[in-house]
Amino acid sequence: MWAFFHKLGSPRWFYGIAARLSPWCWALALALILVGSVWGLAFAPADYQQGNSFRIIYVHVPAAFLAQSIFLALAASGFVFMVWKIKIADMAAAMMAPLGAAMTAIALLSGSVWGKPTWGTWWQWDARLTSMLILLFLYLGVMLIRRAFARPQSGAKAASVLAMVGVINIPIIKYSVEWWNTLHQPASFTITERPAMPVEMWMPLLIMVLGFYAFFAAFTLTRTRTEILRREGHKRWVKELFEERP
Repeated sequence: MWAFFHKLGSPRWFYGIAARLSPWCWALALALILVGSVWGLAFAPADYQQGNSFRIIYVHVPAAFLAQSIFLALAASGFVFMVWKIKIADMAAAMMAPLGAAMTAIALLSGSVWGKPTWGTWWQWDARLTSMLILLFLYLGVMLIRRAFARPQSGAKAASVLAMVGVINIPIIKYSVEWWNTLHQPASFTITERPAMPVEMWMPLLIMVLGFYAFFAAFTLTRTRTEILRREGHKRWVKELFEERP
């Protein structure tokens, strides 16, 4: 296991394996998101209380899930980079952060659009909404602090520390609806409990969630390959790679 772990940390090996995996991840993401969006937006029944306005759930929930998961991945990558000095972990973290920020912004925007007909307002300083806004600021902080140092190594370490400290916000987001009296509804479905929605409504939501995670994998693999070429461009194996191409 440790041998595989260190092999995964090799930029050259990761570049090759990512090239083989990324097309499959892109294809899976496209298929799942296409099926889930068409099913959810066109064929799922309307909610008995919210009508068709509930359909924004097929964007809001996957984006919110992914926003939190990416920050967990940032913290894990930062830990790996700080402890074992594995460069791939930092490269992947640098590529994941902008996507995480985008997903957080989408979750906040779609939540506001959903909240207007449901709550009668675009925004409330609700515990869930506020902690998601803090998550967006954490993402922005991670990206900015990486560029705030003259030495890239120092910026990478500072970004890793901020991600590891900021991860405490993730359980606050998750359990805020249980810890405080909030307007935000509880989770639409969980792994351990049967969804309250009928299967025709939660199945396309599940497909969309899986599609977003497949997109995350495809995006990270593709962008990390680009970052490897940027950082390792002076290495012999990179030069040989381009010399072999016609």
